[in-house]
Amino acid sequence: MLRFLLLSVLATLVLAEEKPELRFLENVVERVVGGEIAKAHSWPWQISLQYLSGGTYYHTCGGTLIKRQWVLTAAHCVDKQRTWRVVLGDHDIYTQEGTEQYLSVSNVYIHSNWNPNSVAGGYDIALLRLSTVATLNTYVQLASLPPSGQILPNNNPCYITGWGRTQTGGQLSAKLKQASLPVVDYSTCSSSSWWGSTVKNTMVCAGGGSLSGCNGDSGGPLNCQVSGRYVVHGVTSFVSSLGCNTPKKPTVFTRVSAYTAWINGIIG
Repeated sequence: MLRFLLLSVLATLVLAEEKPELRFLENVVERVVGGEIAKAHSWPWQISLQYLSGGTYYHTCGGTLIKRQWVLTAAHCVDKQRTWRVVLGDHDIYTQEGTEQYLSVSNVYIHSNWNPNSVAGGYDIALLRLSTVATLNTYVQLASLPPSGQILPNNNPCYITGWGRTQTGGQLSAKLKQASLPVVDYSTCSSSSWWGSTVKNTMVCAGGGSLSGCNGDSGGPLNCQVSGRYVVHGVTSFVSSLGCNTPKKPTVFTRVSAYTAWINGIIG
């Protein structure tokens, strides 16, 4: 039996399953294949999720500002007890640029069906309530979310964003990066030569060819072009342990449009 190898900054879980090996994106060490530095503040809903350790905050995951007091991220990013904060309006995470807003997290809402021992079961989604409301400006804006149930067609253009590592064993990229990842439709992504039954219809796949999903952070957005604007259709969840640009193993995201009712039930 093959094993899932689920590695995160916060925890390591080794599970026995009859599935392809996968891992969370924040521990992938080659994360910028096919990527580029994003234009500063061109993704103004992108946030840096940071945890407190030894008096210092460290970036661990991405996320999306969906309301002035709410952030959407992955469940596996926040399923451990930590002191969290969210940084808005950031571009270079190692430099104070004067555009940042630092907001503490007052509550974490993880989907009740999330099981860290079965990431392929889905439900890798969480909401963070911020202690104070964000100030919207040129650098900080709300993301657009898709209508409930919306499914994008194969090859729909999308971008993954985040502060990925720049080389094997290297530091996080100082500046926000982006990579173009086209959607892979469910029938293709769930076929036996791709991800098979590991992928559920509550997920969305993107990439899987020469382009890489290594550019982003777990919990960060999949920004997709729909009717002339960008809409956040995915929450970055996992990649193949064989490498994040492995053919026929695209990056897998929680499909936001599958959880509209859950999101609305929490944020009102």
